[in-house]
Amino acid sequence: QVQLVESGGGLVQPGGSLRLSCSASGNIFSIFTMGWYRQAPGKGRELVAAITRGGRPNYADSVKGRFTISRDNDKNTVYLQMNSLIPEDTAVYYCNADGWWGQGTQVTVSS
Repeated sequence: QVQLVESGGGLVQPGGSLRLSCSASGNIFSIFTMGWYRQAPGKGRELVAAITRGGRPNYADSVKGRFTISRDNDKNTVYLQMNSLIPEDTAVYYCNADGWWGQGTQVTVSS
């Protein structure tokens, strides 16, 4: 099993920034891909960004140029730096590691 703990969500004004963190514990040695998904009210869960153990990132078109995913394998942690936030980014953000899910952290972008 893998346990994931997210942090860093909150309320931010449009144009602002937030940094999400997700720390993994448990059977972490086999984890290959870590990533972030989000789910807005009334919508399905969608991929935001993912990164392989070797550092290869993948982004949803809607966040390219604004969000940056990074990973510290020594700390078993993945980060999501979110800049130029817009109200459409409002959602619960979930960390994922090879199919394991965190509990989610709320991100609200509002003036």
